[in-house]
Amino acid sequence: MTDIRHIKSALISVFHKDGLEPIVAELQRLGVTIYSTGGTQKAIEAMGASVVPVESVTDYPSILGGRVKTLHPKVFGGILNRRDHEGDQAQMVEYELPNIDLVVVDLYPFESTVAGGGSETEIVEKIDIGGIALIRGAAKNYNDVVIIPSMDDYGTLLEVLKRDGTTTLDERKTLAARGFRVSSHYDTMIHAHLSDTSLESGKVDTLNLSVPEARALRYGENPHQLGQYFGDLDGLLKPLHGKALSYNNLLDVDAAVQLMEEFQNDSPTFAILKHNNACGCATRPTLAEAYADALAGDPTSAFGGVLIANRPIDLNTANLIHVLFCEVVIAPGFDKDAFAVLSQKKNRILLERQPGALPKATVRSALNGYLIQERDNDMEAIDTWTCTTEADRPESTADLLFALKLVKHTKSNTVVFAKNGQLLASGTGQTSRVDA
Repeated sequence: MTDIRHIKSALISVFHKDGLEPIVAELQRLGVTIYSTGGTQKAIEAMGASVVPVESVTDYPSILGGRVKTLHPKVFGGILNRRDHEGDQAQMVEYELPNIDLVVVDLYPFESTVAGGGSETEIVEKIDIGGIALIRGAAKNYNDVVIIPSMDDYGTLLEVLKRDGTTTLDERKTLAARGFRVSSHYDTMIHAHLSDTSLESGKVDTLNLSVPEARALRYGENPHQLGQYFGDLDGLLKPLHGKALSYNNLLDVDAAVQLMEEFQNDSPTFAILKHNNACGCATRPTLAEAYADALAGDPTSAFGGVLIANRPIDLNTANLIHVLFCEVVIAPGFDKDAFAVLSQKKNRILLERQPGALPKATVRSALNGYLIQERDNDMEAIDTWTCTTEADRPESTADLLFALKLVKHTKSNTVVFAKNGQLLASGTGQTSRVDA
């Protein structure tokens, strides 16, 4: 028996109606029967397509303010029946169930409602029940049914419809895997919100990580290793120019961003990092001066490094940077003229730091598990310090605080030497505390 299936009927239930019109047009062209309900039905009908209301199939209205619409045996029987199973097909006839070959879902926006500061009532109402059930049901029966679990898959569906609505078993299985990924992530986000499992609560008993956005890297730490990045990098850093970030770039950028968090409220500060450690850093009245003195701390190690500033890059600073070969430049912004200078090197990566806090915890693999800890956001209050060796000098206190910010982000064992707001030297990663 062939594994090719033809789409002859579709159930559409989506929260966002964007992007539906070309899909509906293709379904009409193919003569596909469309089932829908509520706002989705109205939107499709407004596009000029005829819709069979789900209520006319189930003989039951939408109830409980829309909480129960598609949860009915006549709907799920149409999705879950096995087309080549004699018993299933006998019951399809007995109970007058319509086959449903395609299920299109866009879930209630639970995650964005939480992120947007919605009330608990609003958040709870955005927990999708019927949509999740539709995704899981259609994905389970991928042998016969096509599942489109999110708007991200509309492009795939359009390709299928434009070739007359036929799919292979492999295609349906791939979409089924997508469906379970979408539903798994959705449930993980709900669990994270409803469970007080933050580190601060002391109740972390299960580590659930669901990070759907993945990007392939050129390679891992070394060229013979595969590498991937999972996460919403653009939420913190907007790429403006240059080649794609590598595995090692990302480690350096992470170290740079964490370091510069310490100087966000300081005067213009510039840091240069290499292998996740600062090899230069300075705070000065102007950014150009800060860069020049950061570079002076170790101009040799700065070659090929990652540069970061706590102020937008101006033209004077850009002209100084342009002389140096560097992999990445990070700043809250780039003046138009500064960007024109720095973007002359086609591979130089320019990243704009976006407003937003870093994650509250750090996670890393260890042996057959994971280590998780609170991010170290503490900094000693200098007003509690007592000078015990000589007369207290404000400039010494300022230098101690500057050095403390740096040593906190330098690999142990280490000693940092700083004076007048400039990193002079650091003994990094020493196995001996004495030799450091």
